[in-house]
Amino acid sequence: MKTIRLKPGKERSLLRRHPWVYDAAIAKGKADPGETVWIESDSGQWLACGAYSPTSKIRVRVWSFDREERIDGAFFERRLQAAIDTRARLDVNSNGVRLVHGESDGLPGLIVDRYDQVLVAQFLSAGTEKWKDTIADLLLQITGLTRIYERSDSGVRKLEGLEPVKAWLRGTGETACVIQEHDWKLSLDVEEGHKTGFYLDQRDSRKKFADAASRLQLRNMLNCYCYTGGFTVAALAGMRAAGVLTPETRITSLDSSGPAIARAEDNLALNGLAGQAQIECQVADVNASLRQFIKEGRRFDGIVLDPPKFAPTAAHAERAARAYKDINRLAFKLLSPGGVLFTYSCSGGIGVELFHKIVASAANDAGVDAHILERLGGAPDHPMTTAFPEGEYLKGLTLMRSLTPERERPEPTAEISD
Repeated sequence: MKTIRLKPGKERSLLRRHPWVYDAAIAKGKADPGETVWIESDSGQWLACGAYSPTSKIRVRVWSFDREERIDGAFFERRLQAAIDTRARLDVNSNGVRLVHGESDGLPGLIVDRYDQVLVAQFLSAGTEKWKDTIADLLLQITGLTRIYERSDSGVRKLEGLEPVKAWLRGTGETACVIQEHDWKLSLDVEEGHKTGFYLDQRDSRKKFADAASRLQLRNMLNCYCYTGGFTVAALAGMRAAGVLTPETRITSLDSSGPAIARAEDNLALNGLAGQAQIECQVADVNASLRQFIKEGRRFDGIVLDPPKFAPTAAHAERAARAYKDINRLAFKLLSPGGVLFTYSCSGGIGVELFHKIVASAANDAGVDAHILERLGGAPDHPMTTAFPEGEYLKGLTLMRSLTPERERPEPTAEISD
């Protein structure tokens, strides 16, 4: 087996069982794309084995820290079975479930979601690409399903020297499907939807928003970057189940995508919610809409801010921080006293602490005080591990605006203080 030798001192992260080796850490050694290599320290100490990627900054992704473990079909069967068995132990109230979550399941570069009777897989690294057929066959064997749709169309593939792929990998058929989530249904298309077709990681947050809408009897809500209306459906379905949904209940949903808004309207109809409340689904620029609502003097007692990824890496954090702060500042200005804000960042380049500072600065610039009710993250089938903090990409806060009067607003600050 080919060997990759590290520069002096560069073994520390592997000794902490972090699964990445960057190109700048390597003193010598190379291999073919996806080839399994041994990784040694400068002194010759064996550290791990992993898949080599000659074009990526992440030059090696670790398969195993066990020297006796062979990387073969049996290895992938063990890892896949463990990942799927773990989900079976979780209280996932849906037939839309993430079965494999990359590095957190010891399979770096592999994402597998189940949407009822369809599996959707992303092969995002040279290593998983090399083992694609083996992994596909094992997934069908373990789950008993017959269809896998491949959504390897993320930009990460280009960094790995791989072309995008979007097609049936095993089986064929319709790409549209419907999943049951908590007490509502959601339709999606695994071919055209974002990511693998839907945002399963927000499953529990949608339930929390539904619970808040019901408990607080929110009468005027705003769902920003609504995509296909998951939070909108959840809020209205939750209020209906609690017996507090009335024709006066109002919810406005905004997204820049026409097809997403069309599916949001379909999802409302699918759940029998159309006509049950005052519902507006608008194709609109969120930032411009928030500013217009302020001019109109509108107020909302429940707001969801779930924007797209503004900072894919830490290098984009400064510019992204300004964007996150701006939309949160506008949301705070629109939030009624006692109203609740569910705000999120899915940017890997924005950490939990920085996101907290961004939201705090936004509230200050809006001239309001807010209480943090809860810190939010991805659903448990999207796990993080102690050795891989990068897995915590989704972070959020539930805040309640104070009932105290609005303060005189200071001049907006351009920077986020450390």
